[in-house]
Amino acid sequence: MIPNKQIVTAIFLTGFLFSFGIAIPTYINSTFLSTYISEGLVGSFYIISSLLTIILLFSSRKILSKIGNYKATLGILIVNFLSLIMLVFCENFFTVAISLVVHLIAVTVISFNIDIFLEAFSNNSSTGKTRGTFLSLTNLAWLISPIISGFVLSGEEYWKIYLLSAIINIPVIYILLRNLKGFKDPEYQKVNTVEAFKTIYKRKNILKISWAHFLLRFFYSWMIIYMPIYLHDYIGFDWNTIGIIFTAMLLPFVILEMPLGKIADKFLGEKEILNTGFLIAGISTAVLTFVDSTDPVFWGFLLFMTRVGASMIEIASETYFFKKINEGDVEILNIFRMIGPSAYVVGPIVATVLLMFIEINYLFIILGILMAVGGTAIEMTLKDTK
Repeated sequence: MIPNKQIVTAIFLTGFLFSFGIAIPTYINSTFLSTYISEGLVGSFYIISSLLTIILLFSSRKILSKIGNYKATLGILIVNFLSLIMLVFCENFFTVAISLVVHLIAVTVISFNIDIFLEAFSNNSSTGKTRGTFLSLTNLAWLISPIISGFVLSGEEYWKIYLLSAIINIPVIYILLRNLKGFKDPEYQKVNTVEAFKTIYKRKNILKISWAHFLLRFFYSWMIIYMPIYLHDYIGFDWNTIGIIFTAMLLPFVILEMPLGKIADKFLGEKEILNTGFLIAGISTAVLTFVDSTDPVFWGFLLFMTRVGASMIEIASETYFFKKINEGDVEILNIFRMIGPSAYVVGPIVATVLLMFIEINYLFIILGILMAVGGTAIEMTLKDTK
């Protein structure tokens, strides 16, 4: 039997490689789609994929109870690989659209599956450290991916990005086969979704941290979909420059999350970290509306500050949530992970409507106000773990 320490290491490595593989195309997906359709319609693909993801996650307990998390993860990894290969070799819009939607669904579902593995080998006394380490490793993958994407995409040949992502998917499958084949699934609680929502509603602090998580994912939805388009098509940066800017932008996730996880465990708790993060993210995002500079260093600094706030929100909300559940709370975890796809439904819908009346840069001041005000309102009534 494989020791737990080796399995946790394998899960960490799986998270790193998988995150690297999905991060490679993440910031070019919207710009790639805009070569086929208008930028106003790009959000529709995220809406469709997110709705389908939610439906699939609603069925996850039945699927996991029947075939187990190991087989489910392996299956969706293979589907993800095939969808990426289709994006490499197919130029027909219909095929591209289906393949991209399948890929976007797989990204969220596999992340949920990895959470199941990680939660099974975690304990509450070290949740902050474990989640902080895991997030730091996965965020390291996100850190190095933009500059690699920018280099590979120097000729704006998008197929190269999807091929690289597919290749990275292969060792993830290998690690899963080698280390997690004997994974013993927890007993997935048979709780219907309506009851799960009622449970969350009764557990007020889980409800509040779920709203915080929604705001963060809403923030990501606008930033991931519209910021690359804005920097490339409006400010005029090429992909090499955007890659460098995004690498600088993502540094806080690697630098801050591990020490903040330890601080949340031993000293402050999550509440103070959460509030500070929302304020920093809100103010720095709002400022972006008024920037017309073409200095990549200045843009890198401003976007870096937005992610200082986002990284604080992420580690605080993740640590808080996982301290409040156990490995059998799969329905509650389902809903928590559905928050991301839900934000990717609501976010693009709101942005699409707003873009009928405002210029794209005004999205950022609206987003900044939402983060600062909404986050502060949540934090004020949240009961800390310390």
